[in-house]
Amino acid sequence: MSMHDSPSFAVVCDRVTVDEDTAPAPIPRSGPIWIAAFVGLVVCTNIAAASWVTMDDEHPASLLLLSSRNRFLVATVPSGISPFEWALIACLRLSAAAIVCHMLGRAYGDQALRWFWKFMGMPQEQVSKFEKAVDNAEWFVVPFFVGSNIVWVLSGAAKTTWKRLLPLAAVGMAMRLALLWWLSKEFESELRSTLKWLDHYQWWILIGSVLIVVLVNVRNFRGR
Repeated sequence: MSMHDSPSFAVVCDRVTVDEDTAPAPIPRSGPIWIAAFVGLVVCTNIAAASWVTMDDEHPASLLLLSSRNRFLVATVPSGISPFEWALIACLRLSAAAIVCHMLGRAYGDQALRWFWKFMGMPQEQVSKFEKAVDNAEWFVVPFFVGSNIVWVLSGAAKTTWKRLLPLAAVGMAMRLALLWWLSKEFESELRSTLKWLDHYQWWILIGSVLIVVLVNVRNFRGR
């Protein structure tokens, strides 16, 4: 099924309540593996979000392996890490997330999408908007949101082929990393000043970051 042939997420949710007799698609044996891998990535991201202020300068490679979100990519540039190592680790981490989320979408389809608004704190309306955006302009959305888990889950739920996705992902990663490295170097003095201030209060920020991560996860699970 191509992305343009897939039903909208909102329509699928309505069908679940109307047509309860419809048998769900069989889940492949590899499904639990992709769930475990996704949970592992979420745990790594939470660790990075809680401890990044103590890792950005002394352990930049480890921080990027835990999570290659934009703020961590920017924060590690002044550490002295080589551009090759920085880009290589970022590509590996982003690719790992893309593969896991895509395969999760392939294995569980629309059920995987529901998990995002049930347990990941993403509103159902936002998931539906991403679904429509990918459906209408996949060639633009995938490169622009190359680091977005939900976009990769959507590509998997729609059974988009890797032959189509790989060039889009490569372009998106190259453009994102080049832009972030350039911006970090262009405003390096301002970035260093900010990081120096954060380092001065790193233990308070560390405690606050841990509390935020815990509260966000508790809110997501209790609210759903």
